Amino acid sequence: MILIKSKKEIDFIRESSKIVAETLQLVKRYVKPGISTLELDKIAEDYIRSNDAIPAFKGYSQAGSRSFPASICASVDEEVVHGIPGNRILKEGEIISIDIGVLKNHAYGDAALTVAVGNISTEKIKLMEVTEKSLYLGIEQAVAGNHFGDISNAVQTEVEMNGFSVVRDLCGHGVGKYLHEDPQIPNYGKKGSGALIKNGMTVAIEPMVNMGKFNVKVGTDGWTILTADNLPAAHFEHTIAVIDGKAEILSIN
Repeated sequence: MILIKSKKEIDFIRESSKIVAETLQLVKRYVKPGISTLELDKIAEDYIRSNDAIPAFKGYSQAGSRSFPASICASVDEEVVHGIPGNRILKEGEIISIDIGVLKNHAYGDAALTVAVGNISTEKIKLMEVTEKSLYLGIEQAVAGNHFGDISNAVQTEVEMNGFSVVRDLCGHGVGKYLHEDPQIPNYGKKGSGALIKNGMTVAIEPMVNMGKFNVKVGTDGWTILTADNLPAAHFEHTIAVIDGKAEILSIN
């Protein structure tokens, strides 16, 4: 069941999402060769807690998995999503996808971005640009009266037109009262398919895009999702609400 949120509930989701956005921009400033992903995690957790909020990912479990041990997902190069921060030191030329969730006032916000570590290849620049553009094209379709398949199709069209692949084993989702709610929002699909978009819906739209083929695999830690061909991937995400018939991005400063 897709939950319809009241204005007050959306205001709380907006507050949590704003903290997510601020944390992402803070962490982004620290991304450079020589820093560890664990250091980035501490920066994020300290900032989230300083806002009287809770890192939503820390301790999260799904489908019987072990609890996620960190406050952010830090996924480098061929790691698509759910990378666990640790002692890995970032190197020049890599890209890192940072995904953050926040819980405050019983409301969740969720967003992600991909950041260059120093100077990166033109291929990685294009991958990041196309992934981010596909996110905004998807958001443009999040209007009352459209279907969730319209979002999916917009993302897929942009990605595949540029020679990249959308991950098919993972998807966007409803968010707000819970970290993951209905509906599931694949990054591929047909126009006019899926549930009808209505005012009061809050969802996280999140293209996950591979430079090579769309196939992925699960890492030995049980959490990290990697590209099957070991080519890089990028990830961008926003929490949005449908208000007065159109999408409002909540996860912005």
